[in-house]
Amino acid sequence: MKLGQRLTQLEKMVTGPFDHIWDCCCDHGLLGASLLSRKVGKTVHFVDIVEKLIDEVNAKLLRFYPHGAWQTHCLDVSLLPLEKYQGKQLIIIAGVGGDLMMDFVSALVKNHRAAELEFLLCPVYHQYALRQRLIELELGLIDEVLVEDNQRFYEILHLSVYGEALANVHPVGDKLWQANSEEEALRAQRYLHKTLAHYQRIEKGGKVDVREEIAAYSAVCLDNG
Repeated sequence: MKLGQRLTQLEKMVTGPFDHIWDCCCDHGLLGASLLSRKVGKTVHFVDIVEKLIDEVNAKLLRFYPHGAWQTHCLDVSLLPLEKYQGKQLIIIAGVGGDLMMDFVSALVKNHRAAELEFLLCPVYHQYALRQRLIELELGLIDEVLVEDNQRFYEILHLSVYGEALANVHPVGDKLWQANSEEEALRAQRYLHKTLAHYQRIEKGGKVDVREEIAAYSAVCLDNG
C-alpha cells in the first residue's frame, strides 16, 4: 500500500543507521514495513496498545517478511523495554495528540536518559504544548518539517537525547517557516493562518487563556527564501 504524504515524509527522515527502530502507535504497520524493506535499522519494532492491530501486523509480517529482523509488541509506548536492547535507537511516535506524546516522551527520557536515543515525532494536535515539554526535557533538534496531507497540517520533529551541538527546540518552530519554494511558502502561510485562527477562536470562548500562544505565533516571520 502506498504511503501518504505524512508517512512518506517520516520515512524519508529516517536516515540511520540504527540498531533498533520503534514504530509506535503503528496502526497497520505501513511505515515500519517500509523501513524494514530499506533495511535502515537492524531490527524494526512494531508497537501498539491495541492487541487486534498488533495481531494483524504480526500476520502480515509473517507473510511478507518471514525472514526479516522485526518484533511486535502490544504495550503502552511509555513502557518500551529499551534497556533490553543495545546501540542507537530511534523511537517514532505518530498519529496521536501532543498531550499523550508529551507523556510518552517524558517517561522514556526519564527512564532511559543514558540510552542513545533519537525521536521522530508527528503530533496530531497540541503542538505548542508538546514543544514546551521538549524544551523542558532539553532535547536537541536535528530537523523539523511541515507537511500537508489530506488538507491537514503536521509538524514533524526529529530530536536527539544526546546531541550537545544540536539546535534548541523553538516554542513555535523555526525551520518550519523557512521556505525554499513558492509551494512551501504558501503551505507555511496557510498553516500559520489556520493556527492563529484556532487560538483566536479559543480566546473568544473565554475559557482558556491562550494569550501566550497567540503572541508567539503572531511574532512568526515567514521567510520565503
